[in-house]
Amino acid sequence: MTETRADIVVAGHICLDIIPSLAGVANVAGRGGEIFLPGKLIKVGPAVISTGGAVPNTGLALHRLGLATQLMGKLGDDLLGRAVLDILKSHDAALASNMIIAPGEKTSYTVVISPPGADRMFLHCPGTNDTFAAADMPFDRINGARIFHFGYPPLMHSMYADAGLGLARMLHQANQLGLAVSLDMSLPDPDSDAGHANWQTILARVLPQVDFFLPSLDETLMMLDPDAFASMESAGGAAGLASQAEAPMLRQLSDRLLDMGAAVVGLKLGDKGLYLRTTSDTARLAAIKGRLALNASQWQRRELLIPCFKVDAVGTTGAGDCTIAGFLAALLHGSSPEQALRTAVAVGACSVERADANSGVPPWDILQQRIAAGWPQQPTLPLPAWQWNEAEHLWTSPDDAPAA
Repeated sequence: MTETRADIVVAGHICLDIIPSLAGVANVAGRGGEIFLPGKLIKVGPAVISTGGAVPNTGLALHRLGLATQLMGKLGDDLLGRAVLDILKSHDAALASNMIIAPGEKTSYTVVISPPGADRMFLHCPGTNDTFAAADMPFDRINGARIFHFGYPPLMHSMYADAGLGLARMLHQANQLGLAVSLDMSLPDPDSDAGHANWQTILARVLPQVDFFLPSLDETLMMLDPDAFASMESAGGAAGLASQAEAPMLRQLSDRLLDMGAAVVGLKLGDKGLYLRTTSDTARLAAIKGRLALNASQWQRRELLIPCFKVDAVGTTGAGDCTIAGFLAALLHGSSPEQALRTAVAVGACSVERADANSGVPPWDILQQRIAAGWPQQPTLPLPAWQWNEAEHLWTSPDDAPAA
């Protein structure tokens, strides 16, 4: 059996991103209905060609932060697949060494429409991501790593088919190898097969295998309460769901996810910050402590929310993935929950300063220096009865109760 020297394995969805520059298109966010008409020619700037999906977005951010990272996604043996491999090799040849190549299949790609000052939209071809199955995972190559992170199962048909049985088996196998398991989601298209999947059943099967569950609020609400999601999406408009979130909603959603089996839940709130809720089950946390240098008493029964850092945003592609990279990097450094949240939103903020997902992410030490220099933070949600922790620059719930 071959052992990896990687600290973390990032597996799941990968594609080639094509991101046309829209900086010169006047008020593109407000003219969507006018611009995207049949037969209309819109002059745009040069395209950024980059890798996309959870594997490169989170994985390359971890690599840039200085973590020994192993990437495992599935590509076709076509032109787009070779382009993905070339991009990975340009960062480090080792990052391409464990990619899964499927002869005769087509590599996934995404056209990213990312207007300045607005959220992005995607034109996506799933390609080989739909055929990625548990049997594709070369588990003999990951023995020795500390974290196994899997991203975007809603964009991978084999991962949500059969009520998530294949995904649960994959995460269980990683767990059995002694790795802490982290899981990220993506927002299913309501009109797709993934949008019609029973995600409550899938999550109930999968989350007992998951130590760190790190979806967005939108994804979580759609999966657990699709009617509430539809109502809030209709009411929220351009401001998004996070602007309507309240502490009781975050508590209710995280309660359900913890009850399903996750040990730590992080809900990404876009530019409103990152919410953290952890289990009060000491045995559950102790199991994680055996894999990571975590202080279990610091992580028990926590409820925190940290605002984002202020930046001049160029593009939001991959910001959530990079936020996760910051959180996982902090875990590998043995950080407290407060430090992990701060690092997470800092990496996410660096990400949006560039058009692509992760070229703005600096090395770990440079990032920590920027945080320590007094980086201003964004306004966040109104949180009645919560307390602002000036030392940690985050909000703590009245029910936040770490063990003594």
